Parts: sequence; C-alpha cells; structure tokens
Amino acid sequence: MSRIGKQPVTIAKGIDVSVDGTAIVAKKGNLEKRLETYGRVGISIDEDKVIFSRVGEDKESSAFWGTYRALFANIIEGLDKGFQKSLEINGVGYRAAVQGKTLNLQLGFSHPINFDIPDGVEITVEKNLIHIKGTDKQTIGQVAAKIRSFRPPEPYKGKGVKYTDEVIIRKAGKSAK
Repeated sequence: MSRIGKQPVTIAKGIDVSVDGTAIVAKKGNLEKRLETYGRVGISIDEDKVIFSRVGEDKESSAFWGTYRALFANIIEGLDKGFQKSLEINGVGYRAAVQGKTLNLQLGFSHPINFDIPDGVEITVEKNLIHIKGTDKQTIGQVAAKIRSFRPPEPYKGKGVKYTDEVIIRKAGKSAK
C-alpha cells in the first residue's frame, strides 16, 4: 500500500487545476503543465487539494498511485517556487560563461564545450558556480547531470564539475619509498 499516494496534494495560491479526461492540468498565468495518467489512477479535486486514488487492488496500481501523486506534487512545487541546482567548477583555467542561449565551458580540453540551454531552463554563472533554475524538476536534474558529465570530478585533486553539496572522497597519491 502506498503511503505517498494517500497524502493529498495542496494546491498553492494562483495555480488553477483541472481534470481533462485522464490528464490533470495545472496552470499558472500562461504556463501550463500537464500530467497524463492514462486512467491508471483516480483523480478528485476538493477546494485546494487534489486526491489520488487507486483504480485496482494489484501491486502495479499501488505503484502508479504513489508515482503520479509525487509527479503532480513536483509540478505544483515547480509552478509555485521553481527548482534550482548548483554546480561548482574546480580546476586551474576552468571557466564557464553564458552567451545568449549557450553555456560556454572551458574545462581543460583543447576545445571549448558549447552546451545549448533547453527551453524552460535558466542558467546563470558567477565566478566558479553555475546555477540552473526552472519549473520542471526532471529537466533541471537532467541538464545538471549533462553539464557534470563533461568533466566529472576526479578523486586525486578534485578537479572537475561537481554539485555544490557533493562530497568528493580524495585518494592518496603516490608515496615515495
């Protein structure tokens, strides 16, 4: 039985929620997010809460119940507050700059890396920090992981791109005899 699915999702002020067939739609201003449930869960709206219910009694139905509730809670939080991830660049000569809709990274390779910023994502750079902001949690995480994958941190000196809250476990270098 899903413990996540039981909890109702509270709708924040300024967000309109409606059910469109098997989909649930959340709107804030001109920004609209849609979650298609394909009839796997029941949806009911009570004043400022959305309640999800199981359609069947099998294990798969219970899994969908919790999953769709969590996905919709992320949509509401994204429309209300937004999501942010921060990356830190460590290394001599490693730099980042935003030029229009492109993130320009110099990470010790013989060539710069130009990363096209997807729609709905805002990237800002200050010194050695890259801040990624947006309303879609999955997109923000995917963009951050992609940028980190260009030069993951190495365990000897810690050079590379890492999350600001990530801890790099350092290895000892060679020891002289």
